[in-house]
Amino acid sequence: MNAHNRTVAPVGKASADLRFPSYPVHGLAGTSFKPEHLSAILAENGPQGFFEIHAENYMGAGGPPHHALELVRRDHPISLHGVCMSLGGPQSLNKDHLRRFRELVIRYEPALVSEHLAWSTHENTYLNDLLPLPYTSATLMHVCDHIDEMQTAIGRPILLENPSTYVLFAESSMSETDFMGEIAKRTGCGLLLDINNVFVSATNHGYSALDYLADFPLTKVGEIHLAGHAEQTDDEGEQLLIDSHDGPVADAVWRLYEIVIGHCGGVPSLVEWDSKIPDWPVLRAEAVAAQAILDRQSQTVGKSHAAR
Repeated sequence: MNAHNRTVAPVGKASADLRFPSYPVHGLAGTSFKPEHLSAILAENGPQGFFEIHAENYMGAGGPPHHALELVRRDHPISLHGVCMSLGGPQSLNKDHLRRFRELVIRYEPALVSEHLAWSTHENTYLNDLLPLPYTSATLMHVCDHIDEMQTAIGRPILLENPSTYVLFAESSMSETDFMGEIAKRTGCGLLLDINNVFVSATNHGYSALDYLADFPLTKVGEIHLAGHAEQTDDEGEQLLIDSHDGPVADAVWRLYEIVIGHCGGVPSLVEWDSKIPDWPVLRAEAVAAQAILDRQSQTVGKSHAAR
């Protein structure tokens, strides 16, 4: 079903009755929100970009997680990032999970909503991983069906994130970039470009990250992710990168990010750090570095327009 032919049910409250203020995120860098950083965040003056939360951490009705998030959302935009919808899985979406996701969208009015091109469920079991899928016409159809269902349920388009991969499927008949571009075309969704995932996958499979980015549908990108990765070796002694989110962004990923921002402009950019959580100033410094790149690009574009 094409997004332009789809009837979307209205959700949320009327614009005059919004619980939270609306903040623009274009040109902003942000970070993952971790509850242990709440006091430091509230103690800082001035804007701090935006914060990303994993939807599944807030699917309870209330309690300390929601209290903390409400304090952050009062003064900052948030990005709602799902990790368990299993859009790439062969079975139907979990209706209860989708309902709770919709309730979070209504409750917090996130600036951005995203999910992964992956599968993570088998029957009634949730797997603690984001698993890859073959890029075939059959897979394309059911991924598009799932995205249509999700977007209809929440009443807005999502951003679909490219995966980090460690295996490739012999039956794939499309490249990952073509696959994602076709999904965006058929469903009307946007794309979340995770540059660390690009670097991890390119290194693991021996292709060029720059070539991948040259083929990626950058005009569809509504958000960028940056993160750290871990270096290991596989059973043959070859280098293997793991998308670990447990350290600072690598220099090579920063260089790719500058190239992408040069093409895309002020796309909202988020630094993920999900384990071995550092003190707030360390994580904040990563977002400040991303913001500096965004600001330099904005100044370059401004000077270019002024010279005309």
